Amino acid sequence: MNVTLIGCGCGDLTGEARAAIDGAGLLIGSRRLLDAYGEGKMQIEAVTSEAITAAIREADCDPVCVLFSGDSGFYSGARPLLPFLTDYDTHVLPGVSSVQLFAARLQRPWQDWLLRSAHGTDCDPVEAVCHGRPVFFLTGGKQSPNALCRDLTDAGLGFLNVHVGEDLGTAHEHITHGTAAELAERDLSPLSVMLTEPAPRPARRAPGIPDAEFLRAEKIPMTKQEVRAAALAKLAVGPEDVCWDVGAGTGSVSVELALQCRAVYGIERDEAALALAEENRKRHGAWNLRLIRGEAPAAFAGLPAPDAVFVGGSGGRLWEILRAVHEINPGARVCVSAIALESLYDSLSILRELGYEIEVAQLAVSRSRSAGGLTLMLAQNPVYLISGWAK
Repeated sequence: MNVTLIGCGCGDLTGEARAAIDGAGLLIGSRRLLDAYGEGKMQIEAVTSEAITAAIREADCDPVCVLFSGDSGFYSGARPLLPFLTDYDTHVLPGVSSVQLFAARLQRPWQDWLLRSAHGTDCDPVEAVCHGRPVFFLTGGKQSPNALCRDLTDAGLGFLNVHVGEDLGTAHEHITHGTAAELAERDLSPLSVMLTEPAPRPARRAPGIPDAEFLRAEKIPMTKQEVRAAALAKLAVGPEDVCWDVGAGTGSVSVELALQCRAVYGIERDEAALALAEENRKRHGAWNLRLIRGEAPAAFAGLPAPDAVFVGGSGGRLWEILRAVHEINPGARVCVSAIALESLYDSLSILRELGYEIEVAQLAVSRSRSAGGLTLMLAQNPVYLISGWAK
């Protein structure tokens, strides 16, 4: 049996797709597509891979065409269906995707766009706009253009320029322009795509931002440059990781994590520290950093499970914090910063009891200081980094 998967584009079929439909004995797809292209043809309404496969097996027709909206290679149901069709002679025909059509309407090339789907999948628009490239979103369901713009606005990115393509390829097509804050309040079509300009951010660099580039305040602790760089190395942070910074203080570690990974949650109980961390978040373009006011571990409730956790301050609750992290994700990588021998001992005991592999590094940093035409080395307090990971 011959089965052809057809991308119907944004309203206009390609000539090859039209010929395949004309020659088909059976069309399978959603009701909207069958009504649009299946007049006079035998039809079966089915949209899931399992239902489509069952319809093909039960039908005594050859050839069969399966219709998909948009382009069969761009966030299409064709991808999950193909593994079900290994017993058939299968062909795939593309359509004009919404990204192609929208780029043409905006008269812009799209080869540098980052492509994301917020239709039927969990999409973080804040993380997406932090890569220095315009971001194209397929939207739908709960993640409408309005909802995506609200998320951007809540993260402090309401000033970003946004373009929305409503009902592309139909008689009701409309292109809307505005800022994220403006479009968050607009009534937009549920059948829309969206292009967002990138969020401003400093050029990507290795961990270890100079201390002088962070805003400071008396009595609010800050993890120093060399320790921050070492901590990120111990945590082995990757671009898709979700990280927690417990006891965020000035936010220096939170910011460094945010510039390296997908999302960061900085937990801090002191309001003055949170306000300072927010200023440092904006200063460094760490838009994917969410600051959480509260006492750990109670403040962990509702947060996404972490891949890596830095503990810079525990408020005397180190055992409860590390146990909660272990319960939420036993595979999370953990790094505890300590300056007192008692904290070092406690960290080792707790991580050992929880079954982690453990490594301890002592950092004894000295920094240069000019004095009377000479250069002296000024010793900083030694810091212990206690790292733990699943065996």
